[in-house]
Amino acid sequence: MKIVVDCHGSDLGAKVAVEGSVKAINENEDLTVVLCGVEEEIKHILSNLDYNEKQVEICPATQIIYNTESPTEAVRKKKDSSLVRAYERLKEDKDVVGLVSCGSTGAVLTGAILKIGRIKNISRPALCPILPTANGGKVLLIDSGANIDCKPINLAHFAIMATCYAKAYLNIENPRVALLNIGVEDKKGNQFSHECFELLKSAPINFVGNMEARDFLSGKYDIVVADGFDGNILLKSVEGTASMVLGEIKKGIQNSFMAKIGALFMKRTFKNLKNTFNTSNYGGAAFLGVKKLIVKGHGASDALAFEKSILQVKTLANFNLCKSIETQVALLGDLNGGD
Repeated sequence: MKIVVDCHGSDLGAKVAVEGSVKAINENEDLTVVLCGVEEEIKHILSNLDYNEKQVEICPATQIIYNTESPTEAVRKKKDSSLVRAYERLKEDKDVVGLVSCGSTGAVLTGAILKIGRIKNISRPALCPILPTANGGKVLLIDSGANIDCKPINLAHFAIMATCYAKAYLNIENPRVALLNIGVEDKKGNQFSHECFELLKSAPINFVGNMEARDFLSGKYDIVVADGFDGNILLKSVEGTASMVLGEIKKGIQNSFMAKIGALFMKRTFKNLKNTFNTSNYGGAAFLGVKKLIVKGHGASDALAFEKSILQVKTLANFNLCKSIETQVALLGDLNGGD
């Protein structure tokens, strides 16, 4: 099995991408990574690492796509960029099952649509990140920003894709799916919410009703479905709140001698809390709905995040996730309203 890695997406540089890739193959003899990027730089990083050379291939590229660029224009014009070369390898090499990139979100999503294409009958692909919950579990959010203006059929597809994903990656047999809304009552929300609610009830999923944003991390739900606009606001709000709370705890400890004494007794608790909110432990956000597996990592991804994302793709490939999604979405029947 081969997985292609865009080595120039992370804010931390190619070093973390290469190191994470090597960690992944050192633990999996059946895995090969295709490292896309500046060949000389990649070879220099590899020279300081121990690995099986048969498990590493280099796909040379001379350009990099940056977050400040127009995604569509960059993908079309920067044909020798690490991301475009990665997509070409993904498309042309039947042994390559998926791609990992921590680069420009817009470019990664645009490249997936233009170079790889959608799964049959999927109206729109969507981003699906993983977050921790209060009861020690995990929750999926779909969509988290790929689609701003949606139709109800899009959210039905999101729910089906995330259900297949939860079964494959989180080992949840019958994941609970909720619709993000302003209240839990069936009739809450606007007309769009009402239409989505009715469609989700008829979809081949375990739909449990509406969910208020405050219950997102409660552990009551395995999947939360939203359009990309609301989903992105929810995600950023959670990330900002978590960062603020952890920052205030750290500040309070630093400003008080007694708090420092107390912190010594809670060292293990704080360590566990830090690990819980460390996104590197969860891999990346899967871009569900395209013909091959795409995992989009955070821009600040370290070597651990790359390793986890690569192994994430491997797990999903073994489950044959793309085929599972195609089969399940066909159960919805005629796609009136798709685009």
